[in-house]
Amino acid sequence: MTDYIIRETKGTSGAPLVFTFHGTGGDETQFHGLAEQLWPGAHVVSPRGDVSEHGMNRYFRRTGEGVYDMDDLAKRRAAMAGFIRSRISETGATRVIALGYSNGANIAAAVAFVDPDLFTDVIAMHPLIPWTPAPQPGLAATRWLITAGERDTICPAPLTRSLTEYLRAQGADVTEHWHPGGHELVHSEVQAIQDFQI
Repeated sequence: MTDYIIRETKGTSGAPLVFTFHGTGGDETQFHGLAEQLWPGAHVVSPRGDVSEHGMNRYFRRTGEGVYDMDDLAKRRAAMAGFIRSRISETGATRVIALGYSNGANIAAAVAFVDPDLFTDVIAMHPLIPWTPAPQPGLAATRWLITAGERDTICPAPLTRSLTEYLRAQGADVTEHWHPGGHELVHSEVQAIQDFQI
């Protein structure tokens, strides 16, 4: 199992376990504080991506914008799933939430596609899934919030809509939140997360 550089907040007994996953160039601090605010008392674990792209942290390799090294993704996904499973075992949490942005949303989704039992809730902000995942009936037990920008050139809206269609076809409970801008995060997305997580 990979030894990630992490930031961790110990929560109270019975509290949710929240994993945060940064975007390209971010680190373990990018969303850790937000998760602490959104879920007071929760266990919060924020791993830093262990791939460097021109000095920027990522969770898996790519060969170009939106072009993923699928073999590397499979390897990194399996390592992340092992890390997540170990933290679930340690905390005993029954509600496990993934909060990821861009590259972080992609690794969280990739984990869920193969190991749908790990997360009860996935909050994927500006995800980009440029492949068609295999059918996964286990996703029917999961809740998803997808947030996106209508004019996002990095994560084009049609691919985001394909993801939501895939998830609904698997029986997942999916909520969408769109804003009129691009790849930037806006306040309405935070509000959507607050509304979703209640």
